[in-house]
Amino acid sequence: MAKESVKARQRKREAMVAKFAEKRAALKAAGDYTALDQLPKNASPVRLHNRCQLSGRPKGYMRHFGLCRNMFRDLALAGKIPGVRKASW
Repeated sequence: MAKESVKARQRKREAMVAKFAEKRAALKAAGDYTALDQLPKNASPVRLHNRCQLSGRPKGYMRHFGLCRNMFRDLALAGKIPGVRKASW
């Protein structure tokens, strides 16, 4: 599991990206790159990283479910994800 401080930092970045999204779009459309440089670094959506919603793990992330592979496997085997079952052939 990721440290709580890492998860908190990610939540802070997400909030900042949402806060400055309109302003960034307007500055980009106007071509005002000097004003764009004045915005906080964490306001850029490029700095976000997909993380598991349960564990905060950054690797092995499955976008469709918003989970890492480990949590996905645990929940799928427990039958907690609708429509997902273990493959057998």
